[in-house]
Amino acid sequence: MRNIKIKRTTKETDIICELNLDGSGQYSISTGIGFLDHMLELFAFHSGFDLTLEVKGDIEVDSHHTAEDIGLVLGEAIYKTLGDKKGINRYGSMYLPMDETLARITLDLSGRPYLFYDCAYQRSDLGTLDVQNIKEFFKSITNTALLTLHLSVLYGENDHHKAEALFKGFGRALKEAVQITSNQVMSSKGVL
Repeated sequence: MRNIKIKRTTKETDIICELNLDGSGQYSISTGIGFLDHMLELFAFHSGFDLTLEVKGDIEVDSHHTAEDIGLVLGEAIYKTLGDKKGINRYGSMYLPMDETLARITLDLSGRPYLFYDCAYQRSDLGTLDVQNIKEFFKSITNTALLTLHLSVLYGENDHHKAEALFKGFGRALKEAVQITSNQVMSSKGVL
């Protein structure tokens, strides 16, 4: 089983994360930010990963530190559960429709962190989550999971639908990338 438990405490956040890549999409998520809870629940369900997140953050300041630090911890958990990445598919992609919205998510568990993010929102907040912190969340995951991630909302009107398409699509693309499909490292270099 590819699973891990990570605890991270700073002056801004206190996070406990449990991740099982070979789970069944079970989740228990409490971040203090309702909309982010909802997005992470969708991520867990669509990835098929078991995910527990217990978070206390300085949300009285704003949602930035909490969203960013959750991304850092979740990315670290993904990275550590993959070990030497032997046998994983490595790549994952998904076009995900959410009513009038269409998102494209592609990723490579390459060991090289890079985020391309193209999503324009009309609102500044979704619930108590500043929409800028959606990008910060994905940037943090990218940096600690050491993955290349391209997220684009190709079109759409409803900001909730845009964010939802990104989180669901990320879960599905990551599920594809972490699947064990061989007994070798999927790199001509022999290492990822």
